[in-house]
Amino acid sequence: MNGIFAYGPGAPMPARQEVVAVRDIMANRGPDGAGLWASEDSRCVLGHRRLSIIDLSDRALQPMGSRDGRYTIVYNGEIYNYPELRAAALAVGRSLITTSDTEILLDLFEQHGPAMLDMLRGMFALAIWDNVARSLFLARDAFGIKPLFFSDKDGTFRFASQVRALRAGSGISDEKDPAGMVGFMLLGSVPEPFTWYADIAALPAGHYMTVNAGGVTQTRYADAGSVLAHAQRENIDHARALRRAHSAVRDSIKAHLLADVPVGLFLSGGIDSAAILGVAMEAATRPIHTITLGFDEFEGTDNDEVPIASRIAAFYGAQHNVRRIGRDEFLADIDQILATMDQPSIDGINTWFVAKAAHEQGLKVALSGVGGDELLGGYPSFTDVPSWHARYGRIARLPAVGFAAGRVLKTLLPGFTANNPKAAGLLRYTGTLGGAYLVRRSLRLPDDFKNILDPAFVNAGLKRLGIVDRMNGVLDPMPDSDHAAVTLLELGFYMRNQLLRDADWAGMRHSVEVRTPLVDIALFRELAPLIGHLRPGEGKQLLADAPAIALPEWHRHRPKTGFGIPYASWMGGIEGLAGRSATAAGSKGLLSREWSRYVLDRYEPTG
Repeated sequence: MNGIFAYGPGAPMPARQEVVAVRDIMANRGPDGAGLWASEDSRCVLGHRRLSIIDLSDRALQPMGSRDGRYTIVYNGEIYNYPELRAAALAVGRSLITTSDTEILLDLFEQHGPAMLDMLRGMFALAIWDNVARSLFLARDAFGIKPLFFSDKDGTFRFASQVRALRAGSGISDEKDPAGMVGFMLLGSVPEPFTWYADIAALPAGHYMTVNAGGVTQTRYADAGSVLAHAQRENIDHARALRRAHSAVRDSIKAHLLADVPVGLFLSGGIDSAAILGVAMEAATRPIHTITLGFDEFEGTDNDEVPIASRIAAFYGAQHNVRRIGRDEFLADIDQILATMDQPSIDGINTWFVAKAAHEQGLKVALSGVGGDELLGGYPSFTDVPSWHARYGRIARLPAVGFAAGRVLKTLLPGFTANNPKAAGLLRYTGTLGGAYLVRRSLRLPDDFKNILDPAFVNAGLKRLGIVDRMNGVLDPMPDSDHAAVTLLELGFYMRNQLLRDADWAGMRHSVEVRTPLVDIALFRELAPLIGHLRPGEGKQLLADAPAIALPEWHRHRPKTGFGIPYASWMGGIEGLAGRSATAAGSKGLLSREWSRYVLDRYEPTG
């Protein structure tokens, strides 16, 4: 979806051909149809590309207008509780002519305005034109599953689902945003609301925006920290909370099956996707198609997820497909991957290939296990961050001492710090949980940009980004445990800016909508009393027990491998990277840093 609104009195009239050009850059996001609409005075023009998943008829085309003509919507996503919302609307005499969730959004906005956002269960980015108020309303779901980018210059407001699409329009300069570039080099992804370009920003997750003659305003309507704080005040018994969470996991997975087309599943060797499969097989009205990636370099090793994934697919009776990927295919696709990558990322290649495989199977929808580790403490960060904060925080809270100790360490042990670049950071940044999280998740630290970017540019980016304060900002209100604090940090940074964004650009490039049943606001509210208070292993056992036929013992106790790819071998085939990748092959962190340099040098989004 995309559009232009000339809200300023002196702003030039929007060019319909620009809206069409930006819209059609996103053709892969919606290959099933295209729409264009303009207000009576032509000051607002909206465009849409359609991926038909719910109500496949032409009556569900967008842009869609309300019956009285007051509102017009463009929308990207899925509202999983729309059948209940539709039934409630019909019960009170509302007139509805489609079975699409788009029409429900229009109806709810007509009745409730922005308050309707609290009623929605789903992933969405939407824009609604109000022909009476002469205003544009935009909103994004609570976790930021679906993207929404905008540019506001000289009284003209432009928006689109992709940065690269906005870049196809006029009025967007080539000037880079130092905060976006430095953020990528720090974290391997661009932290919102920043982007690669100074003229483009992201509407933050859980926010809505209003654009009218008075200007542009943003309002936060949902955030994970407030949900946790509310759960703390409820003080629900642990055993009761576990029962509620078990039921909520099942309910969320079933809700995410809503579609008028077949649904697939990205099946790894882990508990998260296996549990989703078990529940989905109970509730699905069509066969579930599972897809697992197999890498030539991993075959026969502990990193090969094909044997265990194939076994669990057979256990639940899924229609399973193994897609093998080798270095030659990676090298053949790499230029297209970098050209498609909407925001630079060191990840997403695994999603690129599994979405490619789903498309080859004729699928438009696929479920993913993203969110399980963030919600249920599946990462090493849940141990490392509180531990580092407790162990080194006293030194780091004395800034002069912490930074001096870091400099001494680099001077006395240059070889050690070169191979362990975060060692000095432990003495500098762990005075807060947000700072300790930065050390754990960062590719490099703020003082490690030598020979990468211009120092003045780096300093401007670091000042604008304010990364430690930004990370500590998601901990307000501060949760009642360090474990819960790490959950908020993982949800707000790694999951939102990397995993969810990668799932969107890589999936939609292959016209595949990636759904995340474990990233769901209704589920999060039910899990909230447990987050930060789960006993070791309890969260993953909760998932393993979610299917009526629980995960078998031979699956639930296997070591975690992750959804990895053979970067070291593949990078060795890229000119200019072969030597550096060989040197870094023994360290995932060093490999990621080398890969980030490669992406930095070659990232330039195109159509």
